[in-house]
Amino acid sequence: MTKNLIIYYSRKGENYVNGNIEKLAKGNTEICAEYIQKAVGGDLFEIETVTEYGESYRACVEEAKKEWQENARPELKTYLKDIAAYDNIYVCGPCWCGTYPMAVFTQLEKLDFTGKKVMGLMTHEGSGLGSSEQGLKKACNGAIFGTSLAIHGAEAKASEQKIAEWAVRSIG
Repeated sequence: MTKNLIIYYSRKGENYVNGNIEKLAKGNTEICAEYIQKAVGGDLFEIETVTEYGESYRACVEEAKKEWQENARPELKTYLKDIAAYDNIYVCGPCWCGTYPMAVFTQLEKLDFTGKKVMGLMTHEGSGLGSSEQGLKKACNGAIFGTSLAIHGAEAKASEQKIAEWAVRSIG
């Protein structure tokens, strides 16, 4: 029996939604990660940084941009040490500066993906997958890559069927 792991970073609180700043009780990416888990089973692993990003959306954007420009690897509260028990890995995150938040790469670069199937999901407000697939290929050495999925963040809650169909097809 195959085992699935869903690694995700998600931002709750102030977010950009259809041109407006709104407060979200649960981040769009977390919603998507839970839909994947519901569809195919598996374990969820939330990436959390030691230093939290600013509460305001604008402050978070500036911090994310600085990390991206510096190719930073923010320290995480908890790290996955080993993914040997898993066959399929879903990597989910919001589109920040055209790719995953740098904290996602902090985690991915510490793991051995040899022989693992990796699929990316990116929530966004207009940029689609950006360069996230290239980022995954660089960070997940030895992985076999499936098709990635872009979900418009404002439509995350209404995308369960689309996400479930993709998640099942990805490991089919």
